[in-house]
Amino acid sequence: MRTSIATVSLSGSLTEKLTAASRAGFDGVEIFENDLLASPLPPEEIRTRCADLGLAIELYQPMRDIEAVPEGEFARNLRRARHKFEVMRRLGADTVLVCSSVSPLAEDDDALAAAQLSQLADLAQEFGVRVAYEALAWGRHVSTYDHAWRIVEAAGHPALGTCLDSFHILSRGSDPKGIADIPGEKIFFLQLADAPLLAMDVLQWSRHYRCFPGQGGFDVAGLVRHVLSTGYDGPLSLEIFNDVFRQAEAGPTAVDAQRSLLVLQEAVGLSEPPAPVVPTGIAFAELVTPDAEPVTALLTALGFTRTARHRGKPVDLWQQGEARILVNTGPALRRDGTALAAIGLESPDPEGAARRAEALLAPVLPRRRTPEDAQLDAVAAPDGTELFFCAPDTPEHPGWRADFADTPGQLPTATGVHRIDHLALTQPWHHFDEATLFHRSVLGLQAQESVDVADPYGLLRSRAVTTPDGSVRIALSVGAAPGEDGAHAQHIALATDDVVAAARRFRDSGGRLLRIPANYYDDLAARFDFAEGELETYRDLGVLYDRDAGGAFRHCYTRTVGRVFFELVQREPGYRGYGAQNAPVRLAAQHTAKRLTGG
Repeated sequence: MRTSIATVSLSGSLTEKLTAASRAGFDGVEIFENDLLASPLPPEEIRTRCADLGLAIELYQPMRDIEAVPEGEFARNLRRARHKFEVMRRLGADTVLVCSSVSPLAEDDDALAAAQLSQLADLAQEFGVRVAYEALAWGRHVSTYDHAWRIVEAAGHPALGTCLDSFHILSRGSDPKGIADIPGEKIFFLQLADAPLLAMDVLQWSRHYRCFPGQGGFDVAGLVRHVLSTGYDGPLSLEIFNDVFRQAEAGPTAVDAQRSLLVLQEAVGLSEPPAPVVPTGIAFAELVTPDAEPVTALLTALGFTRTARHRGKPVDLWQQGEARILVNTGPALRRDGTALAAIGLESPDPEGAARRAEALLAPVLPRRRTPEDAQLDAVAAPDGTELFFCAPDTPEHPGWRADFADTPGQLPTATGVHRIDHLALTQPWHHFDEATLFHRSVLGLQAQESVDVADPYGLLRSRAVTTPDGSVRIALSVGAAPGEDGAHAQHIALATDDVVAAARRFRDSGGRLLRIPANYYDDLAARFDFAEGELETYRDLGVLYDRDAGGAFRHCYTRTVGRVFFELVQREPGYRGYGAQNAPVRLAAQHTAKRLTGG
């Protein structure tokens, strides 16, 4: 189906919005009236600009407070409408959105509303315009889609139809099944938006918290299926009011928007992109650093050893058990300290995973490689993290590991780490919802519930995406805390069967563990029962503790190097969380450590 986006959904000038929509692959746009009024271009030039960009002007919107008003007021409304229809003729738009009235002058009289909308449609027809009547969720007398349809049906005018908006329908808890009873030819337009499930005034909810389909909690796909069952053949159009999107760069936002519609069309059976290829594990995590010494010292204390070096690049492989860390010290790397730059994902079908990613608009990354290098497909996540799709490394078919030459040497004392438990990636403030949709749709991961965590300098929001068996876990977070530590840091969590033994070996090897305040352990003693001496051990090492219905979680943290720190975790099999209860304590301790020691 055709795809469209309302210009109100994007930031910038009208021309910037149109360019972004075109580059993202949209077929059309809804021109939001404020964007037109603020543009220095006349309607004719905007029409030409859209044509040059391959964009149809699908809708002009909104026209407000028209119907069910006293006769004198309605006469003024018709004069106002005549001007808008003339602008639409110059613009080349043939459908106008009319919202149900919120005016205090509006009367609770369906017959009057139908009669006046019919007169409006008569005038619109003279200009070759159709009127799409939409029920606002906060409309004064008409606030549900079925009520709006009854008025349209009673009017019986060929130039009058209805506009369905997923937010206005689903935010009120209306049952979308009734949509199937509306003739498809009378559904003049379909606007789509998702939203997180919030308990708040619906107007504020609508104006500030809408998001793209798949990023919130509404069953947008279910609603679209009901619309398609009517025979509706208009565009799937996004109308998103969101404070973050309106401040973010228009180009990436438009790509995120288009991706959401591609995923939606797949969900409702309108398209068949390459199937998701769910990763089966984490092949490696790659750190880039301008100074390898602090990183290698930390890895050595954690029990890792340098086992190999890339044959043509300044990249070392450090390994312990199945946990593999690449340390990249190449030129032209970031100068703001050590950072987690890339993740290798073990994949049963790397080429299929890459095809899926490309079909869903993930940027394919060019690689500087020699003929001898392994063929690795890579794409960029919304935060810029490089994701490599890695085939299983077997003696018969060596994968990425074949690019490295072994460097045998004396092994440090292992700490019992056996694999990477999870990775935590801090997102730019305007990419959090995009990142969730990206990892779900492109990688086939499942999203857990979003969690809000109190940080000393703001609020940290986190959401994990995982495989069903937990072989891949990525915690995505966004926060407003200052500095490179705490909420802005990334970290690698290492799984161990005995976190106390691992922490002791790390400390004995010269590693520094994050100090946790004594008040935390006083509270812990009141919340849980511990064996004799157990809590004192945790206090000494800085081990934190959590428990849920599935089991216990013990974890501790290293100090931060650049923008990266490590976590040692002991997870009982039934525990599915990440110690979110302890996150405020950890964040505060990291801020304190940064302030007192600079690291």
